[in-house]
Amino acid sequence: MISVEIDPYSGFCGGVIRAIGKAEALLAEGQPLSSLGAIVHNEQELDRLRARGLRTIRSLDEAGEGPVLIRAHGEPPSTYALARERSLTLVDCTCPVVLQLQRRIREAYARVKASGGQVVLFGKVGHAEVLGLAGQVGGDVLVVEDSRMLEQAFTQGRIRTDAPVEVFSQTTKSPTEYAALCDLLRRRMADPALLAVHDTICQQVASRHDRLEDFARSHDVLVFVSGTASSNGRVLFDLCCSANPRCHRAGCVADLLPEWFREGDRVGVCGATSTPKWLLEQVAAAIREGKFAS
Repeated sequence: MISVEIDPYSGFCGGVIRAIGKAEALLAEGQPLSSLGAIVHNEQELDRLRARGLRTIRSLDEAGEGPVLIRAHGEPPSTYALARERSLTLVDCTCPVVLQLQRRIREAYARVKASGGQVVLFGKVGHAEVLGLAGQVGGDVLVVEDSRMLEQAFTQGRIRTDAPVEVFSQTTKSPTEYAALCDLLRRRMADPALLAVHDTICQQVASRHDRLEDFARSHDVLVFVSGTASSNGRVLFDLCCSANPRCHRAGCVADLLPEWFREGDRVGVCGATSTPKWLLEQVAAAIREGKFAS
């Protein structure tokens, strides 16, 4: 017999809960509503909200009737300026943690630019949150995805080692990877005192790393439920794989395969900050009942 446990700390983060709750409230009133970009990086949840009437648009050029929702990832100032120019109503659901980070980047930029310094951002190139953060200072930020990219930036002379550098992280990145990147920066600076490191990974997200690693190790097999577009999902899935070699990724029930499981397995089901609880429960129920893809 297979036993199944859902990680109690997996599921939507506070910022996503807030954005989806606001969208559901407006849709329940019968209002037409558009989301500028996917409100959450989970295909199953997007399908659910689409069925309720939520439109996803790629730019304000596609805005129709009704307000436009700014998702938890946030947007650059240019988006708000364009909305004002076109008299569009915005429903701003930017996560408070992201809003604070946007402000801190603006302040850091003002401090370092006068002395030839720069702002470095640890994040995924092209990610919605990263675009919003870099946009706070007109894109004049060095975005690096890992230590390898940082080394390349040094080799190409894109970082001055004799001028102030302030480094920040996208809110959903790995604390371990961020610490390694900051250590590399310290070693390469002419004077370590020129480097200012800011702890900007969301604490709700950061605390999940240790807990999830423990959860992964305490089960025979792990099923990580996440959308393919989730940056946080990729980070947490890699963490789970490093802690448990029998770790598998599933987007929904249809992805489950019987060969993943053995009689007597203790199965853990977990997910990203963009994975809804209802989907975790659906996957767990399918495993208990042996409803796998043929």
